[in-house]
Amino acid sequence: MAAISIAIGADHAGFQLKSALITYLKSLGHAVEDFGAYSEQSVDYPDFAHPVATAVEEGKAKYGILICGSANGISMAANKHKGIRAAIAWKKEVAEIARLHNDANILSLPARFISEEEAKRCVDVFLATAFEGGRHANRVNKIAAGC
Repeated sequence: MAAISIAIGADHAGFQLKSALITYLKSLGHAVEDFGAYSEQSVDYPDFAHPVATAVEEGKAKYGILICGSANGISMAANKHKGIRAAIAWKKEVAEIARLHNDANILSLPARFISEEEAKRCVDVFLATAFEGGRHANRVNKIAAGC
């Protein structure tokens, strides 16, 4: 797989998993920009969701990865951005469908509910799966509401 530019961010709950994924992604030759958090000290997840979503929105990164305890809050914040489709995945099959059917451009991982190995599998399939288009394209085009 060719090198991909990836923006990554996490809150305190996702810090350890984010660190492991950065090492993993770089070992595969991907360009990774880390938007924090940089420790396990309590922080607010929107402070990391918005910069990652902006990087993807502006084309500075092809994809984003966001991590918080449940992946819910960080996804909600990212999905406020025009053109962002952040999808929560806790197993590789969900990550694959998020790309295949929903053209997700940000993968959100629930640090408290996923192992490091399963997170790596989710990342691998997310990055390797192309959007299927076809009947799904019309649906994806209907996602944005007033953005």
